Amino acid sequence: MLARNVVHFVRVLRGAGLPMSGARAAEAIEALTFIDLARRDDVRAALAALLTAAPDERELFDAAFALFWRDPDWEGKLRALLLPKVRGGLPPPRRNNRLADALAARPAARAGTPPPTTHEQHELRAHATFSAEERLRHRDFDTLTADEWRTLRHLIRARRLPLATGRTRRLKTSSRGTHADLRASARHAVRSGGDWTAWKYRAPVERKLPLVLLLDISGSMSAYSRAVLYFCHALLQSRERLQVFLFGTRLTYATRALRERDPDIALAQLAAQVADWSGGTRIGATLAEFNRRWARRMLGGRATVLMVTDGLDHDATAALDDEMARLHRFAHRVIWLNPLLRYRDFAPKARGVQAMLPHVDAHYPVHNLDCLDALGRSLREAPPPRAPHQGATRWS
Repeated sequence: MLARNVVHFVRVLRGAGLPMSGARAAEAIEALTFIDLARRDDVRAALAALLTAAPDERELFDAAFALFWRDPDWEGKLRALLLPKVRGGLPPPRRNNRLADALAARPAARAGTPPPTTHEQHELRAHATFSAEERLRHRDFDTLTADEWRTLRHLIRARRLPLATGRTRRLKTSSRGTHADLRASARHAVRSGGDWTAWKYRAPVERKLPLVLLLDISGSMSAYSRAVLYFCHALLQSRERLQVFLFGTRLTYATRALRERDPDIALAQLAAQVADWSGGTRIGATLAEFNRRWARRMLGGRATVLMVTDGLDHDATAALDDEMARLHRFAHRVIWLNPLLRYRDFAPKARGVQAMLPHVDAHYPVHNLDCLDALGRSLREAPPPRAPHQGATRWS
């Protein structure tokens, strides 16, 4: 019974986002044989030492341990209710949505409860889930309910989003290639008695291309910014070369906060740090700050810039035109993601839109999950060599 519960606990941690394998469960079961199981603190410390590898994982482990390994001493709890209570100053534990979802997905099996065997029930649930996800793919982000936002977050997180790679000038050891490694070949010949028939080679190193996101967090972009931040969180958890900046009336560097494992906690930290969330928009002024402070550091190595905004700027358009032209010179390519493209009769009538369009390489919509999937597919492909600018392309 203990071994089954330990395996179940490891699966709950894996579902909550911690990197787990079957070997971890076997090691935890073996470790529990060397300690006194009646001492709850010893059990917690032993499991934490084996199942956590980073300090930021301990908080999630402690919450999962408290929920999963509950005290079965109900008589003791009833007696404790009759004792006088001493209220401490500790705040209530923070709710973790990832842990709640993992526990709900795998409820603890009770002794004597047979597993469900009705095939029709499983098939009905699968079809219902599939239909709900299909409908969610075409729903506008601005019309989603709270439950649909949670489903969307899981759909984005379940996707693997590797970005494109490009060749660098650095070389690495390879079994084949076009660059002969004379030193390695000579060392191999000396070790093999002068045999030069086996040659060693070096090949160019493939490196992930950098990506820089400039995200509008004004009031008109609130729902779309939230969905794109979930998308960026999934990219950062996949260890992609992504840098995220938020802008409204000022520019904010957000990459460090998005490295938090839980996307809800990451977005809550950003909302507390950013003073101009859901405020106005000054695209020209914030682009000027980015070009002056960050562009030379962030836009090297064939970097792609993703601008997520509706282009409704409250400042003068002359400054926006100049800063967009400067940004386009720094970056390898500039992609504009505009939620206003969800309207079929969209026309670039706003002055900010007219100032930005001549300086972008592509103009794409970003109002539902299908748009994010299309963006992910385009980022997997290596960008073409930069050609003379001929205007922005647009997805149909």
